[in-house]
Amino acid sequence: MTNDIWRSVTPQFDDYSTQITQYPSIQPADFMSTQPRLQSTLRRFTELSGLSRLLIIHAPDNSVYRHIIKNSLSAQLPEDVPVITSESLETEHIFTTIKAQDGHLVSEISGLLDKADGGYLIMSPNWLIKNADHWPILKSVLLGEEIPALNCDKKSPLQYEWSKRYDIKLILSGDREQLATVDYIDDDIRSGLSLYTEIELELKVDPDNLIRYFAYLKWLLQTYQYPALSEHALRLLLASGVRETEDQQYIPLCLFWHRTLLEEAVMESGNDTIEAQHIQSALDKRYYRESYLPERALSDILNGQVLIETQGKQIGQVNGLTVIDIAGHPVSYGEPARISCVVHFGDGDINDVERKVDLGGNLHAKGMMIMQAFVSSALELNAPLPYSASIVFEQSYSEVDGDSASLAEVCSLVSALSNIAIDQQIAVTGAVDQFGRVQAVGGLNEKIEGFYHVCCHQGLTGKQGVILPKTNLRNLALHHTLVNSIQSGEFHIWPVSTVDEAIPLLMGKPFRGKDTESVIQKIAERIELFERGENPENFWEKLMNRLNFY
Repeated sequence: MTNDIWRSVTPQFDDYSTQITQYPSIQPADFMSTQPRLQSTLRRFTELSGLSRLLIIHAPDNSVYRHIIKNSLSAQLPEDVPVITSESLETEHIFTTIKAQDGHLVSEISGLLDKADGGYLIMSPNWLIKNADHWPILKSVLLGEEIPALNCDKKSPLQYEWSKRYDIKLILSGDREQLATVDYIDDDIRSGLSLYTEIELELKVDPDNLIRYFAYLKWLLQTYQYPALSEHALRLLLASGVRETEDQQYIPLCLFWHRTLLEEAVMESGNDTIEAQHIQSALDKRYYRESYLPERALSDILNGQVLIETQGKQIGQVNGLTVIDIAGHPVSYGEPARISCVVHFGDGDINDVERKVDLGGNLHAKGMMIMQAFVSSALELNAPLPYSASIVFEQSYSEVDGDSASLAEVCSLVSALSNIAIDQQIAVTGAVDQFGRVQAVGGLNEKIEGFYHVCCHQGLTGKQGVILPKTNLRNLALHHTLVNSIQSGEFHIWPVSTVDEAIPLLMGKPFRGKDTESVIQKIAERIELFERGENPENFWEKLMNRLNFY
């Protein structure tokens, strides 16, 4: 590990100092200036005639973004072309509604189709989902056919046919789950009837995009009458955005994310220039509001209700890292998990306790199988392993899923097989493939901070830290207090690419090699001892003592 690893765990913007210096002189540009793909699609949609009269836009399902689409579309069209948005889910607000008495028309109420005739109607997919039985009528409108009006009193029908043809293009703007349901309702929607595009809520960090982002930020400040940002505040806002996207190469564009953070920062600044400390104070107060559950979880560990060791060594036991998601709680939080493994004579099977009791999901089961295949391959056995193992997440009472613990499970297994202890000062996260390569996982910021908080409260030793996939470094945007601890050497981050790199950090011995001290060699010697039957009584007695059978 290099001395400047701390620079990798928080976003660095030194390469963009020129763009940051230009920030005060950049002119404001609205949200659509960050959406070239959407703008291009809207232009094409206005130019097309014929069958493609429906545009599907993946976007947050709310009126704010639909009005942004409306304003952008209106700016491209003549003033007399109507662009109508609707948040209603009622059919009578869309179609013309009539009332008849004695077979004659007595009232006619125009719907949004009449207002949008000759132009565009923008709606949520929820209307179609709720009123799927009326979709064929709206589809007929898009196909240029005449449609009947809705009779609000079916007991009193008209004596003659009422119908009308409309010239309308429809835009449905909503999230992926809604759009997936729309696909299910009618295959024609994606098979040629519509165009598709997206509102992009993340922007890749590069010099040109940063200028585009700063212009958008200036527009936000101007539109919602927020005070100016200092350069240090701008850098912290960028860093906070990276944490939101969980990728150092992307920053968020979400209107709501920016407004909620900036409005609290404005309160902290007293409506004066927003400094870095105002944004940090807003972030800290948000965490305080949302931190009851993570603090209770930490309290359970400190009180000994949940056993987590951050010092000493143990055979077959490792600190894994988990992310907790609780329904009704606004954020995820990290929590260490004790993963243990014991071995006994058997046929080489690895018992996944979580799976056997229906607490392990499919992805976790897949990770366990891959891990087992890797260990078997690394041992280069020509016969089944003469031991069986049992691996479990201790004190876990809810479903475990995902493969992010497979590196920790590999370590606990080879520790139990080799009888070599694992340093409990180190926590582990990462997925493993069948070749022992360590693969990226999610929730890294929360996982690392969760273990760090436990170490702080149980006492920092200067040797504690986290092993993580090297490919995950780009996802890190750790809290500044943790970054300071890493910089001062109180806490450590060890990025690894393979199991061979992780094992020496945890167990103080190489994983492979002919060296008699390697972990693989220790396991091989134990297998050979069993197969040769040397000192069986001493070996059996030692194993029984190890498993606490006496």
